[in-house]
Amino acid sequence: MMKRKIIFVLACLAAVSCSHTPAASELDPVDHVSVLVGTMSKHSLSTGNTYPAIARPWGMNFWTPQTGTMGDGWTYCYTADKIRGFKQTHQPSPWINDYGQFAVMPVTGEAVFSQDERASWFSHKAEDARPYYYGVYLADHDVYVELTPTERAAAFRITYPEDESPYLVVDAFDNGSYVKVIPEENRIIGYTTKNSGGVPSNFRNWFVIESDAPFDYVRTVRDGVDQSAVMESESAHSGAIVGFRLDEDRSVNLKVASSFISVDQALVNMEELGDGDFDRLKAEGRARWNEVLGRIKVEDDNIDNIRTFYSCLYRSVLFPRTLTETTSEGELVHYSPHTGEVCPGYFFTDTGFWDTFRCLFPLLNLVYPEMNEKMQEGLVNAYKESGFLPEWASPGHRGCMVGNNSASVVADAYVKGIRGYDIETLWEAVKHGADAVHPHIPSTGRLGWEWYNRLGYVPCDVGINESAARTLEYAYDDWCIYTLGKALGKPEEEIGVYKERAMNYRNLYRNDESLMSGRKADGAFSDNFSPLKWGGDFTEGNALHYTWSVFHDPAGLIALMGGDDAFNANLDKVFDIPPHFDDSYYGFTIHEIREMQIMNMGNYAHGNQPIQHMLYLYNWSGQPWKTQQRIREVMDKFYTCHPDGYCGDEDNGQTSAWYVFSALGFYPVCPATDQYILGTPLFKKAEVSMSDGKTLLINAPDNGRENFYVSGMKVNGRKYTRTYLEHDLLRKGTVIDFTMSDEPSKNRSVSQQDRPYSFSNQR
Repeated sequence: MMKRKIIFVLACLAAVSCSHTPAASELDPVDHVSVLVGTMSKHSLSTGNTYPAIARPWGMNFWTPQTGTMGDGWTYCYTADKIRGFKQTHQPSPWINDYGQFAVMPVTGEAVFSQDERASWFSHKAEDARPYYYGVYLADHDVYVELTPTERAAAFRITYPEDESPYLVVDAFDNGSYVKVIPEENRIIGYTTKNSGGVPSNFRNWFVIESDAPFDYVRTVRDGVDQSAVMESESAHSGAIVGFRLDEDRSVNLKVASSFISVDQALVNMEELGDGDFDRLKAEGRARWNEVLGRIKVEDDNIDNIRTFYSCLYRSVLFPRTLTETTSEGELVHYSPHTGEVCPGYFFTDTGFWDTFRCLFPLLNLVYPEMNEKMQEGLVNAYKESGFLPEWASPGHRGCMVGNNSASVVADAYVKGIRGYDIETLWEAVKHGADAVHPHIPSTGRLGWEWYNRLGYVPCDVGINESAARTLEYAYDDWCIYTLGKALGKPEEEIGVYKERAMNYRNLYRNDESLMSGRKADGAFSDNFSPLKWGGDFTEGNALHYTWSVFHDPAGLIALMGGDDAFNANLDKVFDIPPHFDDSYYGFTIHEIREMQIMNMGNYAHGNQPIQHMLYLYNWSGQPWKTQQRIREVMDKFYTCHPDGYCGDEDNGQTSAWYVFSALGFYPVCPATDQYILGTPLFKKAEVSMSDGKTLLINAPDNGRENFYVSGMKVNGRKYTRTYLEHDLLRKGTVIDFTMSDEPSKNRSVSQQDRPYSFSNQR
């Protein structure tokens, strides 16, 4: 009992010590991360819809405490009182849900299995949650649980009380599972098939659990029925309970690993743990997180800004996760969620390009290009194995969202200089996806491509939902394909069609409303148009949000609206209109609408992706100070380092990456250009270490809560007035000096030559 109490006291002392906050300079980047940001969410209102992902960056397996019931996408909620288990998870979002999950849970006294009987009360005051480590006191069992992961495995240290029988529950979950206990090896093996789609019929997540303490009790569970002294269970819902024979130490060390390939490969993956020394693995995890997060170092007087920044950066380097495994012969392989076969090479998954093309992948291209090189190779393999690039993958193709934004992800990587993969195959892939739709997953490829190619838009009256959103995104995607083809030196006769289609956004513009609208096959616009109607012609937004989805041609959109003044007035209108809405398409108020309504920023809906770039568009219309004002307002109001710290779904790093970019002072409004559009830096100093050793230094010494306007700027010591920065300039090592003010500089950076790229100006 004594040792367990000592461990718990030390954990409490560590928590108490947070009341004396060290200077930011005394802490490593990972020390600023809260993995609980976004966990105070529910179905009707998202403040992130996250869970504490205890993991390595881009790791194959994450671990999380499980407060929700088996199969519940809201696997951990900050407001919950009980933990049901510690789950290996691959969940990218509660809406897509999980696959390949199983859980372990220590219990004492009585050997109970069911998720409700084994659940234990816990408190956040006795919880230590970090990216590389999780520890918590389970009050009902008088047990302290610690875990630390590698990419494909994890180590547990469980400290049991003296006077209670120590057990471990292994729950392989329902929908088809298998567990076998091997007492002579202190080992449990098994598999889980539980998933939410996107897998072939032979899908298995094989796992191995090894204990350093011998078993003195074994029971398996078959569909809720106890099987005493039976070592094996294969059923819809299988599990096991083992009891330990412990010495005075009262601690059990577990080594856990899994594989999508086989139990033998799971044993190979377990070698990541070495001898299983918990403290060594914890230190290695901490070092890895500091290595990744330390690519960006920020300085500021406001510690909460630093905490929010690194908490966002942590979320930005979780997805897409790797599915790649290394064989005992050292070969890189992966289980294909498309074919069910073991295939060579890299594979990454659990991301939705509708969200992450906007700035998550551009962040990788700037700061972690070595990772996106591997991800692009993974896209090559996904195309070869399925015939399509993914649009939403978890782990295979999933029916979710709209657009053909794999074209953007591929084009941006190549334009930003990423090399070392088969770009010619990806060129064929993006062309194929433009003129095809997946036979079973209509959100992969282009639903309605025949209409789009013939009319220049997807009609709203031919049975295809969200037609205007599809049209706008297809036009941008066509521009991406054209831009990639041009960079590859493809002939005009091959790429010219995409150049023409890139202007299709104009076909949805209504002069009478100065907004985009759905359009019928006969050319007439939608009946009963309302700019406040969510859904219908648009995806999780309305015309006020989607009109700005002309990433590649803001100047063309300005021309449609009648010039700078009209354009600025329409931008302003988004914030000036009260947060009224029409939710009739859904029949209820979806959480994205509610998150817009409560933020006191008019009809601006930052909690959803379609409008997140819109704040930067004033740079094209001669009012960059309004971008600066609105950016700082969103950063100050919509993001915190607390459990309710997001203003909507975090979405696989996209909403976090928005903050990371915006805090640095620039943002990739149009991926596949080489430009980042200027906003306003948040920190007094930021330093970005590039993968090749060069350094980007951003100085804004006069920065502050009121001093958010840019009154002057120098790049490498020379006066700079453009409203954008180029990728090569940032990558080669650059010093940027901002002069900040509490008053807008309305005559700075307003000329035509200072404005960013627009396709209309280049044709």
